[in-house]
Amino acid sequence: MKKILVINAGSSSIKFQLMRMPGEIVIASGLVESIGLSNAAIHYKSKKMNISETVEIENHQVGLERIAALLMDSERGAIKSVDEIDVVGHRVVHGGKDFSNTVFIDDKVKATIKRLFSLAPLHNPHNFTGIEVAEKVFPNAKKVAVFDTAFHQTIPERAYKYAIPDSFLEENYIRLYGFHGTSHKYVTTKAKDFISKKKSKLISVHLGNGCSITAVQNGKSVDHSMGFGPVNGLIMGTRSGDIDQSVIFYMVNTLGYSLDEVSEILHKKSGMIGMTGFSDLRIIEEKAQQGDRKCQLALEMNAYRIKKYIGSYAAAMNGVDVIVFTAGIGENSSVLRRMICDEMSYLGIELEDYKNNVRSTENRIISKETSKVLVLVIPTNEELEIAKDCYEMIN
Repeated sequence: MKKILVINAGSSSIKFQLMRMPGEIVIASGLVESIGLSNAAIHYKSKKMNISETVEIENHQVGLERIAALLMDSERGAIKSVDEIDVVGHRVVHGGKDFSNTVFIDDKVKATIKRLFSLAPLHNPHNFTGIEVAEKVFPNAKKVAVFDTAFHQTIPERAYKYAIPDSFLEENYIRLYGFHGTSHKYVTTKAKDFISKKKSKLISVHLGNGCSITAVQNGKSVDHSMGFGPVNGLIMGTRSGDIDQSVIFYMVNTLGYSLDEVSEILHKKSGMIGMTGFSDLRIIEEKAQQGDRKCQLALEMNAYRIKKYIGSYAAAMNGVDVIVFTAGIGENSSVLRRMICDEMSYLGIELEDYKNNVRSTENRIISKETSKVLVLVIPTNEELEIAKDCYEMIN
């Protein structure tokens, strides 16, 4: 039995789970959020207790140190020493061309992750910080990196290559990489419990603050909405998703924005927050229900974009057997699921309203029995998927 601590470091948060493998037993879990802000908080759950505290957390190092202190707390803790932890597994968003599999972290791996900062500026720097801090806080544990891009290495060349001069792919490795791979892999595996046939055509819809959609054929990723970086595709909390490249040239050449300013706008000031002033879908749905036209339109645009991708992937795979909704919004927003699946009868999608409206943490079917396409809600568990990869690495 091994104790594996999984760390998912975001821009202002750290999600963590301490698991005993191979039994998939969660010993403790939690979240440090709003790092660096006045309302920073830590949430911690174990068999002994469930607590939430508002505390001062200046940076990611302080956050990880607080996690370690809670895990070893004499009354609330789950371990007596950091040496009890065998492996620390890290989620890393962008692995570029260099990482198609899970790897042990060494100086060379760290240098490569650092070199990829520009490809995932909202994620890789914070993933890297999590690695460096964990090395100090848990010095004797093995360190493992699990890459979001790895699951998408099976995407064929016709789908990952861009129609630009070949030299950009051959010399600069500019191509579609794909993201949220750990989540898409997890729910794809879980969906097998609902599918009777061995061969299947599945569309995985990951909707959170970051959103992506993946075409999965016979268990393998064959296309994906994000591309070279994680700003493309669906409309997200603060990211624009698909945009005509000409808009960027116009913003720079005619409106006078710098490239850094355009990047800031597309990554942090667009998407739902750019259209409504809010990135939290719960607030947007509430205001839309109250008649706020901007919020209503933002929801319509969000659902419409997802519909288009479902249609295109169904065409690319010559059909679809299963659609899976996952992640915070995908799991909890019955409103958006309904908007997406509405008027999709040409694909044979029929949603059962009472099933769709049930709030649950269970894997479940929300389509009618007569629906030709099975529609599922499967709560993602990236931390468990990372723990599995870590356990396989050390064995």
